[in-house]
Amino acid sequence: MGKETQVEDYSTIAQRTFSDRKRTNILKRAEQSTIVFLLPKVPKFISPNLLTLIGLLGSGLIFLAFVLGTYVTNLYLLLGIIGLVINWLGDSLDGRLAYYRNISRHWYGFALDIIADWIGIVLIGFGYYIYAKNGTQIVAFAFVVLYGWSIIISQLRYKITNEYSIDSGFVGPTELRFIIALILIIEVWFHGSIAYLAGFISFILFIINTVDSFKLLRLGDLRDKNQD
Repeated sequence: MGKETQVEDYSTIAQRTFSDRKRTNILKRAEQSTIVFLLPKVPKFISPNLLTLIGLLGSGLIFLAFVLGTYVTNLYLLLGIIGLVINWLGDSLDGRLAYYRNISRHWYGFALDIIADWIGIVLIGFGYYIYAKNGTQIVAFAFVVLYGWSIIISQLRYKITNEYSIDSGFVGPTELRFIIALILIIEVWFHGSIAYLAGFISFILFIINTVDSFKLLRLGDLRDKNQD
Protein backbone atom coordinates (compact mmCIF):
# COMPACT_ATOMS: atom_id res chain seq x y z
CA MET A 1 0.00 0.00 0.00
CA GLY A 2 2.77 2.44 0.94
CA LYS A 3 4.58 1.78 -2.31
CA GLU A 4 1.41 2.32 -4.35
CA THR A 5 0.75 5.59 -2.52
CA GLN A 6 4.31 6.72 -3.21
CA VAL A 7 3.88 6.00 -6.93
CA GLU A 8 0.57 7.87 -6.96
CA ASP A 9 2.15 10.84 -5.19
CA TYR A 10 4.97 10.94 -7.73
CA SER A 11 2.50 10.76 -10.61
CA THR A 12 0.37 13.53 -9.12
CA ILE A 13 3.34 15.82 -8.56
CA ALA A 14 4.69 15.18 -12.06
CA GLN A 15 1.34 15.82 -13.70
CA ARG A 16 0.83 19.08 -11.83
CA THR A 17 4.32 20.48 -12.21
CA PHE A 18 4.85 19.71 -15.89
CA SER A 19 1.34 20.38 -17.17
CA ASP A 20 2.25 23.68 -18.88
CA ARG A 21 4.87 22.44 -21.33
CA LYS A 22 5.85 19.61 -23.64
CA ARG A 23 9.33 18.10 -23.27
CA THR A 24 11.01 15.98 -25.93
CA ASN A 25 14.66 16.08 -24.81
CA ILE A 26 16.79 12.95 -24.34
CA LEU A 27 17.19 13.49 -20.60
CA LYS A 28 13.48 14.21 -20.05
CA ARG A 29 12.74 11.24 -17.80
CA ALA A 30 15.84 11.60 -15.61
CA GLU A 31 15.44 15.36 -15.39
CA GLN A 32 11.78 15.27 -14.43
CA SER A 33 12.37 12.53 -11.86
CA THR A 34 15.13 14.63 -10.27
CA ILE A 35 12.91 17.71 -10.19
CA VAL A 36 10.01 15.81 -8.60
CA PHE A 37 12.44 14.44 -6.00
CA LEU A 38 13.82 17.90 -5.18
CA LEU A 39 10.61 19.95 -5.08
CA PRO A 40 9.31 18.74 -1.68
CA LYS A 41 12.76 19.41 -0.23
CA VAL A 42 12.95 23.09 -1.21
CA PRO A 43 12.76 25.18 2.00
CA LYS A 44 9.61 27.26 2.41
CA PHE A 45 11.54 30.54 2.46
CA ILE A 46 12.86 29.90 -1.06
CA SER A 47 10.39 31.32 -3.57
CA PRO A 48 10.22 30.69 -7.33
CA ASN A 49 11.55 34.23 -7.90
CA LEU A 50 14.52 33.51 -5.64
CA LEU A 51 15.23 30.35 -7.63
CA THR A 52 15.22 32.42 -10.83
CA LEU A 53 17.79 34.71 -9.24
CA ILE A 54 19.86 31.68 -8.18
CA GLY A 55 19.81 30.49 -11.77
CA LEU A 56 21.13 33.86 -12.93
CA LEU A 57 23.86 33.71 -10.27
CA GLY A 58 24.88 30.38 -11.78
CA SER A 59 25.29 32.09 -15.16
CA GLY A 60 27.28 34.82 -13.41
CA LEU A 61 29.56 32.15 -11.97
CA ILE A 62 30.19 30.80 -15.48
CA PHE A 63 31.07 34.35 -16.57
CA LEU A 64 33.48 34.61 -13.62
CA ALA A 65 35.02 31.25 -14.55
CA PHE A 66 35.86 32.57 -18.01
CA VAL A 67 37.34 35.78 -16.57
CA LEU A 68 39.50 33.88 -14.05
CA GLY A 69 40.42 31.40 -16.77
CA THR A 70 41.64 34.30 -18.88
CA TYR A 71 43.66 36.22 -16.32
CA VAL A 72 44.70 33.56 -13.78
CA THR A 73 44.68 29.96 -15.03
CA ASN A 74 42.31 28.04 -17.26
CA LEU A 75 41.77 25.55 -14.42
CA TYR A 76 39.19 28.05 -13.21
CA LEU A 77 37.05 27.05 -16.17
CA LEU A 78 36.02 24.04 -14.08
CA LEU A 79 34.27 26.54 -11.81
CA GLY A 80 31.90 27.02 -14.72
CA ILE A 81 30.63 23.47 -14.26
CA ILE A 82 29.46 24.39 -10.76
CA GLY A 83 27.83 27.45 -12.33
CA LEU A 84 26.00 25.22 -14.82
CA VAL A 85 24.67 23.04 -11.99
CA ILE A 86 23.47 26.11 -10.06
CA ASN A 87 21.93 27.52 -13.23
CA TRP A 88 20.10 24.25 -13.84
CA LEU A 89 18.78 24.17 -10.27
CA GLY A 90 17.41 27.70 -10.45
CA ASP A 91 16.16 27.58 -14.02
CA SER A 92 14.58 24.13 -13.78
CA LEU A 93 12.99 24.46 -10.35
CA ASP A 94 11.61 28.02 -10.35
CA GLY A 95 8.53 27.50 -12.48
CA ARG A 96 8.09 23.91 -11.35
CA LEU A 97 8.09 25.05 -7.70
CA ALA A 98 5.34 27.55 -8.48
CA TYR A 99 3.19 24.80 -9.99
CA TYR A 100 4.02 22.42 -7.14
CA ARG A 101 2.92 24.99 -4.55
CA ASN A 102 -0.11 26.02 -6.63
CA ILE A 103 1.06 29.64 -6.80
CA SER A 104 1.89 29.76 -10.50
CA ARG A 105 1.40 32.96 -12.47
CA HIS A 106 1.43 31.64 -16.01
CA TRP A 107 2.17 34.75 -18.04
CA TYR A 108 4.37 36.42 -15.42
CA GLY A 109 6.41 33.24 -15.09
CA PHE A 110 6.55 32.82 -18.85
CA ALA A 111 7.92 36.34 -19.32
CA LEU A 112 10.35 36.10 -16.41
CA ASP A 113 11.70 32.77 -17.67
CA ILE A 114 12.47 34.17 -21.12
CA ILE A 115 14.09 37.33 -19.72
CA ALA A 116 16.23 35.31 -17.28
CA ASP A 117 17.29 32.87 -20.01
CA TRP A 118 18.35 35.73 -22.26
CA ILE A 119 20.35 37.50 -19.53
CA GLY A 120 21.98 34.19 -18.58
CA ILE A 121 23.09 33.33 -22.11
CA VAL A 122 24.43 36.86 -22.63
CA LEU A 123 26.54 36.49 -19.47
CA ILE A 124 27.93 33.16 -20.68
CA GLY A 125 28.57 34.48 -24.18
CA PHE A 126 30.26 37.63 -22.86
CA GLY A 127 32.44 35.52 -20.58
CA TYR A 128 33.57 33.42 -23.52
CA TYR A 129 34.15 36.60 -25.54
CA ILE A 130 36.64 37.74 -22.87
CA TYR A 131 38.32 34.32 -22.87
CA ALA A 132 38.48 33.87 -26.65
CA LYS A 133 41.63 34.82 -28.55
CA ASN A 134 42.95 35.34 -32.06
CA GLY A 135 39.73 36.54 -33.64
CA THR A 136 37.57 33.67 -32.37
CA GLN A 137 35.43 36.13 -30.38
CA ILE A 138 32.97 35.98 -33.28
CA VAL A 139 32.03 32.49 -32.08
CA ALA A 140 30.79 33.96 -28.78
CA PHE A 141 28.68 36.47 -30.69
CA ALA A 142 27.32 33.72 -32.95
CA PHE A 143 26.44 31.51 -29.97
CA VAL A 144 24.41 34.27 -28.27
CA VAL A 145 22.63 35.15 -31.53
CA LEU A 146 21.82 31.52 -32.31
CA TYR A 147 20.54 30.84 -28.79
CA GLY A 148 18.41 33.96 -29.04
CA TRP A 149 17.08 32.66 -32.35
CA SER A 150 16.07 29.39 -30.65
CA ILE A 151 14.23 31.37 -27.95
CA ILE A 152 12.31 33.28 -30.62
CA ILE A 153 11.39 30.02 -32.34
CA SER A 154 10.01 28.56 -29.10
CA GLN A 155 7.85 31.65 -28.55
CA LEU A 156 6.53 31.64 -32.10
CA ARG A 157 5.78 27.91 -31.85
CA TYR A 158 3.81 28.61 -28.68
CA LYS A 159 1.86 31.36 -30.42
CA ILE A 160 0.99 29.17 -33.40
CA THR A 161 0.33 25.82 -31.70
CA ASN A 162 -0.64 26.90 -28.13
CA GLU A 163 1.83 24.26 -26.96
CA TYR A 164 4.93 25.45 -25.14
CA SER A 165 8.15 23.53 -25.74
CA ILE A 166 11.69 24.61 -24.89
CA ASP A 167 13.34 21.71 -26.73
CA SER A 168 14.53 21.29 -30.30
CA GLY A 169 13.78 17.63 -30.85
CA PHE A 170 16.02 15.56 -28.58
CA VAL A 171 18.10 18.55 -27.48
CA GLY A 172 17.03 20.96 -24.76
CA PRO A 173 18.67 23.40 -22.33
CA THR A 174 19.80 20.57 -20.05
CA GLU A 175 21.58 18.74 -22.86
CA LEU A 176 23.19 22.03 -23.87
CA ARG A 177 24.51 22.48 -20.32
CA PHE A 178 26.10 19.04 -20.47
CA ILE A 179 27.73 19.93 -23.78
CA ILE A 180 29.09 23.22 -22.40
CA ALA A 181 30.44 21.39 -19.33
CA LEU A 182 32.19 18.87 -21.58
CA ILE A 183 33.68 21.69 -23.66
CA LEU A 184 35.05 23.34 -20.51
CA ILE A 185 36.65 20.09 -19.35
CA ILE A 186 38.25 19.45 -22.74
CA GLU A 187 39.55 23.04 -22.86
CA VAL A 188 41.31 22.55 -19.52
CA TRP A 189 43.01 19.43 -20.90
CA PHE A 190 43.65 20.76 -24.40
CA HIS A 191 44.08 24.52 -24.27
CA GLY A 192 42.72 26.21 -27.38
CA SER A 193 40.26 23.47 -28.29
CA ILE A 194 37.31 25.55 -27.11
CA ALA A 195 37.36 27.69 -30.27
CA TYR A 196 36.81 24.64 -32.48
CA LEU A 197 34.28 22.98 -30.17
CA ALA A 198 32.26 26.16 -29.63
CA GLY A 199 32.34 26.80 -33.37
CA PHE A 200 31.06 23.28 -34.02
CA ILE A 201 28.25 23.67 -31.49
CA SER A 202 27.29 27.02 -33.03
CA PHE A 203 27.15 25.35 -36.44
CA ILE A 204 24.89 22.59 -35.06
CA LEU A 205 22.64 25.23 -33.46
CA PHE A 206 22.43 26.99 -36.80
CA ILE A 207 21.32 23.76 -38.51
CA ILE A 208 18.77 22.99 -35.77
CA ASN A 209 17.36 26.52 -35.85
CA THR A 210 17.12 26.50 -39.63
CA VAL A 211 15.23 23.19 -39.62
CA ASP A 212 12.96 24.37 -36.78
CA SER A 213 12.27 27.63 -38.64
CA PHE A 214 11.05 25.77 -41.72
CA LYS A 215 8.91 23.51 -39.51
CA LEU A 216 7.49 26.62 -37.87
CA LEU A 217 6.60 28.15 -41.22
CA ARG A 218 4.81 24.95 -42.22
CA LEU A 219 2.86 25.00 -38.94
CA GLY A 220 1.91 28.62 -39.56
CA ASP A 221 0.81 27.81 -43.10
CA LEU A 222 -1.26 24.87 -41.86
CA ARG A 223 -2.98 27.00 -39.22
CA ASP A 224 -3.79 29.65 -41.83
CA LYS A 225 -5.37 27.03 -44.08
CA ASN A 226 -7.40 25.59 -41.20
CA GLN A 227 -8.75 29.05 -40.38
CA ASP A 228 -9.90 29.70 -43.97
